[in-house]
Amino acid sequence: MVNLKLAKLPDRSPSKITITISAELNRALHDYASLYHQTYGEAESVAELIPFMLEVIGPHGRVQFDC
Repeated sequence: MVNLKLAKLPDRSPSKITITISAELNRALHDYASLYHQTYGEAESVAELIPFMLEVIGPHGRVQFDC
């Protein structure tokens, strides 16, 4: 068998989930979205940003987003 550098691609089917968060976390996420808009000049909703934020954090949750 050939030894490929690229591993088999994971399932890329999107999944939609619903969560309940605290008012404090909600404010922090909206603050981050505002900073994103100020930084890049493009508005993105919190719902659009969260998947990419989670990818940055990774499976161990070791990155903290400071606003």
